[in-house]
Amino acid sequence: MKRFKGIKGTIILGILIALILGYYYHLSNREIVVDEAAESITPAKEIMLYDYSINYPPTPKEVVKAYLYITKILHNDSLNDEEIEGVASKLAELFDDELVANKSREDYYMDMKSEIISFKNSKYSIVNYYASQSTEVVYFSDDGYDFAKLYGTYNIHTTEGTKVLVDVFILRKDPNGRWKIYGFKPYVGEDNDQVAKTGINP
Repeated sequence: MKRFKGIKGTIILGILIALILGYYYHLSNREIVVDEAAESITPAKEIMLYDYSINYPPTPKEVVKAYLYITKILHNDSLNDEEIEGVASKLAELFDDELVANKSREDYYMDMKSEIISFKNSKYSIVNYYASQSTEVVYFSDDGYDFAKLYGTYNIHTTEGTKVLVDVFILRKDPNGRWKIYGFKPYVGEDNDQVAKTGINP
């Protein structure tokens, strides 16, 4: 590259340096804006924006995984009342109509908030979760409906160490071919075929 000589060369070199620095500054600020925009989308907001009418989980395992993930966000993250209701409402979209009909919407939200407060007061946090393998899902039919039985497991951090909680889920296929959570309860043995139901009214 030719060397700059004299005042003219010095001026041109200065302009080039200024342009390069200005462009670098522009790119740096642009990246910061993009990063801040990305950080503003929290897991709770992502859940509330998710459209189950377009992308509903295709299998019983994926439905239970979605339930476990949303439950983790509800119990681990610091959500305000509006966010709790919004996320809990998305959770209810995974429920069978009969499960939904077992509780009023108000009772559902009140129970959810009470459960979250109790969980946090106990200084619990969900470390991770997983659902039964697809090959372990038990399918059966009853009264003209298709059902699936599987398990969801939480590893929970407590003040006394980590403990494992297991829930048994029964899902029923709705008229649209979507697997909905029909009932669930803590797993205590093979007597869990009689599944406890809790839910909300639409």
